[in-house]
Amino acid sequence: MPTSGMPATDAQADAPSREAPRTNSVFLGFAPWIIFDVVASPSTWKYAALAALIAALVLNVPDLRRGSFKILEAASLVFFAVIFVLGLAVDRQDLMWLETYAQTLSNGVIAVVALGSLAFTPFTEQYARETVPRRYWDSPLFRRTNRILTAVWGGVFLVTALLGLLALHVRSGSDWLNWVIPIALLVAAIRFTKWYPAHVRAQARG
Repeated sequence: MPTSGMPATDAQADAPSREAPRTNSVFLGFAPWIIFDVVASPSTWKYAALAALIAALVLNVPDLRRGSFKILEAASLVFFAVIFVLGLAVDRQDLMWLETYAQTLSNGVIAVVALGSLAFTPFTEQYARETVPRRYWDSPLFRRTNRILTAVWGGVFLVTALLGLLALHVRSGSDWLNWVIPIALLVAAIRFTKWYPAHVRAQARG
């Protein structure tokens, strides 16, 4: 995550070389959810949940070794573990609602997690703290930047969930609602995550 909130002289020396890896770290936090969205269908959602759960476990190993645990990672482990266990333990007829709404549900949950974190610590801030010196964590600029980034990501997944719900009730255009628009929103969020902190730093130096 970018080093927004740092004084210009320190941020200029500290930030640029590590900006892309920090953005990638946030993106990796979403990887299990994206895997689930891509793989899940009425006939494959259990396998999608297993694939997402394995991805979440693998991606969490480095943080677990460091004793660090993020809300997004915790939500991934809990959600996909529950979905997978339900698929094993509950009769398929009782899970038809899950087959129908699996992708919408996953996008809705991640939106709630992201937007809910604004009430405490924005989830992007947990990634930012890994590379930003502790003395900057309480900076108003640092906190505001991460609140904006978190709100953008939460908004993207909320809109994606609503589009998925709409796709279930229309006769045409489902590909646009399920894939084209969500992918465009995801790409836009990634680009914004790379651009916005650099823009904030440039204004601070300005």
